[in-house]
Amino acid sequence: MSRRRLLVGGALAAAAGAYVGVVTGRVTVDLGWGRSSRLLGPLVVTIAAPREVVFDVIAAPYLGRTPMALAGKLRVLERGEDMVLAEHYTPVRGGLVATTVETVRFSRPERVSFRLVRGPVPYVVEEFLLQEQDGVTTLRYRGELAADLWALGRWWGGVVGRRWDAAVAASLAGVGAEAERRAGVRAAASRSRGR
Repeated sequence: MSRRRLLVGGALAAAAGAYVGVVTGRVTVDLGWGRSSRLLGPLVVTIAAPREVVFDVIAAPYLGRTPMALAGKLRVLERGEDMVLAEHYTPVRGGLVATTVETVRFSRPERVSFRLVRGPVPYVVEEFLLQEQDGVTTLRYRGELAADLWALGRWWGGVVGRRWDAAVAASLAGVGAEAERRAGVRAAASRSRGR
């Protein structure tokens, strides 16, 4: 085999390895050169449940025992009283799974904050804000994502940001459904006790 073919093959293998490493979050490009940021969200969900119930649905898998149904999406590495370090798993193309490591801070009952420690980009901060009026909760999501290397980073930040927003939107839909289910169960239980 010629030396040129070896070099080209080696370069392609290195590029493929770098791609897999960055996509899965095993390698983070955190150079601080040409950093650009983009907003995540905003997403707003109205949930027919009290704020405390919504907060509990969000916090339970982190602060309590993580349900088996979430085992493929979440693993808590370290628990504190109001903060955890957790891995989140998100399927991406080609059977790859992106793994992010984030701190999650709980400020009962109005805020849940996330800060990226390791992932496919060097910087993400996010928050869920919960506001209640007449037993209905408005859950607002917003965040910021940043990537390095000028135009390449802007492109990569856009790719990651779109998938990030989609993953959060799916998560919020699940939170809303579970909170409304729990609130309905509580309402039904209160009505039956009042009879």
